[in-house]
Amino acid sequence: MNESNQSAARVGTRRLERERRTVEAMITLYCRAHHRPMAGRCADCEALAAYAQQRLARCRFGAQKPTCGRCPIHCYAPAMRERIRAVMRYAGPRMLWHHPGLAFCHLVDALRSRLVPSVWRPE
Repeated sequence: MNESNQSAARVGTRRLERERRTVEAMITLYCRAHHRPMAGRCADCEALAAYAQQRLARCRFGAQKPTCGRCPIHCYAPAMRERIRAVMRYAGPRMLWHHPGLAFCHLVDALRSRLVPSVWRPE
């Protein structure tokens, strides 16, 4: 593997890891506001977080993955998709206050997926 491929792999790995942290933070914000667990997250939100992590790990686009809102493939089951949409709808605006770094990077990723042609974009 040459140096540019290694660099691209590191960037892709960092981006996916950041996306995992972003989803975790969103689910935690939502759970604290709606379910008020004593510590951590409730069982339902833990299950949703595990499902989201599994979907990210199995994403067919890998490092070139677009943000979920721009993805042409719906990999979530319909019930889980509605749950994660409710989480994102609530937590998205609040991320700017609670996790500004993750929110900014997510916005940059969304803009980048709109501006830069990529593997997943239909012709």
